[in-house]
Amino acid sequence: LANAHVKAFEWLDNNGKSLGIFNIGTGNGASVLEVIQSFEKESGKKLNYKIGPRRSGDVEKIWANADKSTKELGWKPKYTLDEAMLHAWKWQLSMDN
Repeated sequence: LANAHVKAFEWLDNNGKSLGIFNIGTGNGASVLEVIQSFEKESGKKLNYKIGPRRSGDVEKIWANADKSTKELGWKPKYTLDEAMLHAWKWQLSMDN
């Protein structure tokens, strides 16, 4: 994600500070439960969560199309969900010291 921000600033420098809107992501959706399970697997920690009923108006599936970021910024995701969770966990552990 930080690399995407750098690419966006470079894009701004090369486009006369014009504005642009870019979706950043893998192009594949992940449910909240999939993210929880990925974090638990990578951290070795069990999270305390409760699955409740769907709420009226909840969107079943949605994710952003990041094709514009790839085309105009030259940005592509470097990590899988599991790799991202592992990086986040290692960063958190480094902050605890």
